[in-house]
Amino acid sequence: MKKTKIIATLGPSSFNLKILSELVINGMDVARINMSHYDRKIDLKKYIKHIRQEAQKLNRAVGILFDLCGPKIRVDHLTSESIKIKEGTSYSLGGKDSDIPLNINISFKEHDSKGLVKIDDGSISFDVIEIDNTKLIIRAKNSGEIITGKGVNFPGVKLDLPALTLKDKEDLKLAIDLDADWIAMSFVRSAEDYTTIRTELVNYSSDIPIIAKIEKPEAIDNLNTIINSFDGILVARGDLGVEMPIHKLPILQKKIVNECLQKRKPVIIATQILDTMIHNPNPTRAEVNDIANAIYDGADAMMLSGETTIGDYPVESVKMMADVAISIDKDLDLRNFNRYIKQRKRDNIDTRSSICHAAMILSNDLEINNIVIMTETGLTAMKMARYRPKANIFALCTIKKIFAKLSMIWGITPILVEPYSTTDQMIQNTGTLLKEYGNFSFGDQFIITAGVAAGKSGSTNMLKIHEVD
Repeated sequence: MKKTKIIATLGPSSFNLKILSELVINGMDVARINMSHYDRKIDLKKYIKHIRQEAQKLNRAVGILFDLCGPKIRVDHLTSESIKIKEGTSYSLGGKDSDIPLNINISFKEHDSKGLVKIDDGSISFDVIEIDNTKLIIRAKNSGEIITGKGVNFPGVKLDLPALTLKDKEDLKLAIDLDADWIAMSFVRSAEDYTTIRTELVNYSSDIPIIAKIEKPEAIDNLNTIINSFDGILVARGDLGVEMPIHKLPILQKKIVNECLQKRKPVIIATQILDTMIHNPNPTRAEVNDIANAIYDGADAMMLSGETTIGDYPVESVKMMADVAISIDKDLDLRNFNRYIKQRKRDNIDTRSSICHAAMILSNDLEINNIVIMTETGLTAMKMARYRPKANIFALCTIKKIFAKLSMIWGITPILVEPYSTTDQMIQNTGTLLKEYGNFSFGDQFIITAGVAAGKSGSTNMLKIHEVD
């Protein structure tokens, strides 16, 4: 059973009902809608409905993640298909009349004449040689090609940009209307950004959980408070690797993952996961090792981007990701068990945490392969996942939103059930229900946690070893 979750970004290669079905079948846990490249002519409602229907056929939860653009600076509409950049040649960058126009008006008065400009995730770099308030003169350090929409970065420069743009607010409303399960906020710089977007959601009476994308130096400076404030974290290695020295990226990734584990927040690793598979049916060994290391470090999910948006092998990419994840997940054993025993000392100890901790120990000591959690809010299931037990975690949910939310959390298999009137009824029916998932047979034991006040949120206070009858 796959424990590490797979997020697949939808795009031209995957906006197809047959392809979407195959993505679900082959292991996609969350479908990401990247609003930076979303064409409003696309009938998102149709595709999201199809994903959910296909997931329901397989008794699986597949979540929907809307990824907001944020104040991303991009190359604006060019007069031709592309600009051929020649090493050593100078270009103007800025307003609509520039050689390289930008989609956002920027004041360059804070820029350093010794600074750099990077375009297309750093594939083309420029030296700044002249500064105007609204325009830069830049000299190419290497040759390449620039097309409309490519990202532009100014490493080391703090730009005065809003946390949410007007487009973000419009996209946020669309996400709410289409019943998104998660929202990703781009270019988060501080914990205050959470308040900004949460306030916007409250205006629509929405409580969608929010993921902070870490891709700016300011976010690294404020990492602890950002992790504390947001509902999850995404390590956006593309922009982060451009904004920061690239040799620091592995260290930063491990640091972010570790901090998220300590604070019990889900963490996603993104960008160039299986980049080779955009145009090749097989990954490199380096890519497979990269995935394995992220899983060993404790990542909840890995996110595919170009592989499933514009790639030639979207389904094969998801299947390869699933194969690697399953292989590594099986090897996650005592090393993680011991790590989380030590981690517990840093937790805020409460009844729910203690029960989850006890369930993990029992499952390992007695070699019980399955832990069942009855959850109203998903919190007990998420706490259980933080301990990374070897056993499978089944979360019985009575609320569809919680069911979908848990699709992103490591190790959890959410199951949508009808509310139980009593705890005894729940325990009695659980064995029968779980036989459908193929992991249970007559006489098998499983660990179950629940609240003795059945149906009451936050009441987890029971742990029992039960036998399938």
